Amino acid sequence: MWRNEGGTIIYVGKAKNLKNRLTSYFSGKKDIKTRLLISRAKSIEYITTGNEYEAFLLENNLIKKHNPRYNICLKDGKSYPVLKITKEKFPRLYKTRNVARDGSLYFGPFPDAAALDTFIETLYDIYPLRHCKKFRQKDSGCLYYHMGKCLGPCFKKNEDSSYSEFIGEITSLLEGKEDKVKKLEEQMKQAARELNFEKAARLRDGLKALSIMQNQNIVEGFDQNDRDYIATWREGELVSFTILKMRSGKLLGRDNYRTLSLSEDTELIPEFMSAYYTEKEVIPPSIYVISKDGTDFMKRWIKETYNIETEIIPVDESEKMRVHRAAVNMAQQNAKEDIIRRLRERGDFPAMEELKKELGLNKLPVRIEGFDIAHIGGKFPVASLISFYNGNPDKKNYRYFRLKTTDGLIDDFASMKEAVSRRYTRLLNENAELPDLLLIDGGIGQVNAVDSILQTLGLDIPIAGLAKRDEEIWRPHTSQPICLPKRSDALRLLQRVRDETHRFATSRNQELRTKENTISVFSKIPGIGAKREAMLIKKYGTLASLAATSEADVAQTLGIRADAASEILLNAKKLYIEQKEKQEKQKESLGMAGTTKEKAARLQINHNLAAMALLEVASPDENTKENK
Repeated sequence: MWRNEGGTIIYVGKAKNLKNRLTSYFSGKKDIKTRLLISRAKSIEYITTGNEYEAFLLENNLIKKHNPRYNICLKDGKSYPVLKITKEKFPRLYKTRNVARDGSLYFGPFPDAAALDTFIETLYDIYPLRHCKKFRQKDSGCLYYHMGKCLGPCFKKNEDSSYSEFIGEITSLLEGKEDKVKKLEEQMKQAARELNFEKAARLRDGLKALSIMQNQNIVEGFDQNDRDYIATWREGELVSFTILKMRSGKLLGRDNYRTLSLSEDTELIPEFMSAYYTEKEVIPPSIYVISKDGTDFMKRWIKETYNIETEIIPVDESEKMRVHRAAVNMAQQNAKEDIIRRLRERGDFPAMEELKKELGLNKLPVRIEGFDIAHIGGKFPVASLISFYNGNPDKKNYRYFRLKTTDGLIDDFASMKEAVSRRYTRLLNENAELPDLLLIDGGIGQVNAVDSILQTLGLDIPIAGLAKRDEEIWRPHTSQPICLPKRSDALRLLQRVRDETHRFATSRNQELRTKENTISVFSKIPGIGAKREAMLIKKYGTLASLAATSEADVAQTLGIRADAASEILLNAKKLYIEQKEKQEKQKESLGMAGTTKEKAARLQINHNLAAMALLEVASPDENTKENK
């Protein structure tokens, strides 16, 4: 929603990706309408919906409510169509834009009228329902009856039960019951097996149209009761509330409210409601909230204060609460995004101030860099480096390192040392700005390992490690961690940095695994192109089989000279040996190589090393070295 200087909405739009949509307005050459819109816009406000379907409906509602100046082409006065099942002895179904209180069943609305037409046609193809607008008793059947498209209730006397059964199935289908959807899918597959592609395509199109109907639409419906949906989100002392207002069956707006609070989470909604509902006229008959905490108290308070009956209903996981639960979740998502905006707007200075105090830093940690390691059994080891500036992600300074010294090994200490050494050696050589705090995903072992690298480089960068198990903060060469309250702003900021490093490292590791799984090992052999690769895969299958064959066999398979085959075979054997060596290193790092006796000895050594490390943490004093 674009607003002008007076706060009036001048344009309403929708997009799957708002960032890309808005960027398009400010790049390239634009027409006069777009230039006018940009010149007259003062601010932009947005509402997050659950899916594209809801965005269609919400856009329609907002345009009709606010009549924006730059939405001329959408101001046609029409409402979206609905599907109607009439209240008759033998009902029929059809598309309409008018919803009346006549006892009929209505489903929708649907922004894609063509898809709805296709779906209705599919239903008539599947179910032999009547097509006539007015039901009259007849002496013989119509053309639809003789084509098998209608049961003929207008002249037959024994079709009541079958017709009612069909209507029940259609109603269940429109309500989104899974067994009915599976029945349609099976009919589509059966038609395809019987080579009846016309019917299969028709059912496919009907199911596609049905998928639109199965979206959890909370933006517009047939429940005309006024109601509010309230949800909240907090980060430390920052709290945001979102209210979705449903009036006459339509979502007409969303309000965000910001505050600071140290109250318990269970107290937030009741406190907000008592401050928000200050006039009798704004209190709807129903208010839906995310939990039942304080609901009985608030219901009593509204009754005694305003003398009106209002239901305060906590949503649950039941089927009857499906739409209401989706609405509350949508409100909560908007509250969460408002918190993100607040953090971005102000910078997370309270958290940085607390970090400086709790960690004993000399200056405010404006620039925080975080490291994490990701690998699968030692394969594709990757170190992620992420950067936070003023308490918020600074994605242009994200980096990742494809580790070299620990490829095929499981050694997080060595991996962390390599990543840190490469990062800060480069910054030293470039005389670049250093971070104010370095966060490691791990405990005292990882922190001390990184500190040794920084000492070697002559750098004095404060280090902290965040251990996942108890969210303890470790500083180099200390025997006790720093434990902050769960609601601490400082801890929350460290958790955000740690979680982002983990996400970034894991995503890169997954990319490498995907690339490895989709690229044949034969393509890594020098002199092997796509055609030769296909020949080798077909003939040998594995690198081991190729390495064990003869030059003559390779020459015959590829149709090349003996000297060229000899070179390819030599390269294949080298690659095979490299792979075997890497596998052996990996097994050694996992404790899997060698005899049972050797494994037991290695395990005992690991236990001894672990005990020594614990003793070093517990007794760091110089006088205890002989005892150690």
